[in-house]
Amino acid sequence: MASQFSTYTKEELLKKLKKQKTGAIVHGFIVLLMIVFAIFTTIKNGISFQTFLPLFFIPMEVIMLIELKKIKKELKTRN
Repeated sequence: MASQFSTYTKEELLKKLKKQKTGAIVHGFIVLLMIVFAIFTTIKNGISFQTFLPLFFIPMEVIMLIELKKIKKELKTRN
């Protein structure tokens, strides 16, 4: 089965890899901050919606990391 990235050129894949890495790092940092703030607000105010808010963003980070692996795999098959 052909990869979803098989239609991209190598240069396009490298650009996409760079964007995906940057996006994953920024998103991961934001999720980490959300977790820290959720812990502090839970300690201060008790359980609220903000306590569970990071749980909604963690799956997006996982999907971004899976896409990153797929791009790296496609680049590896081309070398």
